[in-house]
Amino acid sequence: MAAQVPETSLLHQLYEQDYFCWLNETARLLRSGDLAEIDRENLAEEIEDMGRSEKRSLESNLEIVLMHLLKYQYQPERLSNSWRSTLFEHRKRLRKTFKESPSLKNYFLEVFEECYQDARQMAALETELAVDIFPEICQFTPEETLGSDFLPD
Repeated sequence: MAAQVPETSLLHQLYEQDYFCWLNETARLLRSGDLAEIDRENLAEEIEDMGRSEKRSLESNLEIVLMHLLKYQYQPERLSNSWRSTLFEHRKRLRKTFKESPSLKNYFLEVFEECYQDARQMAALETELAVDIFPEICQFTPEETLGSDFLPD
């Protein structure tokens, strides 16, 4: 006797056909406690994707802050309100991330140097200076980078 292959659930099919509808139906099932009907595999994947998205957002915001700090340090004469606004906005986003997800602070520290290397490349492109102008090792501490008033000398 051959093993029966489970029929693909309607909710799983809905995931492939109408993601927004799948989200709403999954939320309804969770709220109603009808867990047997949940498309567990896709739900687990979506939750993991949310975590990866939070990490990517943190990295992006950190790279932007570091790039602007480098630009300020190496081209202070070009400082503009736009630069200040960008620093303020992305530092605010990072602080909000840590408030909502304190465990991401450890990840921030793990990727700090890697993000700095990307920020060096970005700063070189934006300033048209050689990447070698910017120190290979970050001169700003993580705390300074997040500090709302910190600007390098």
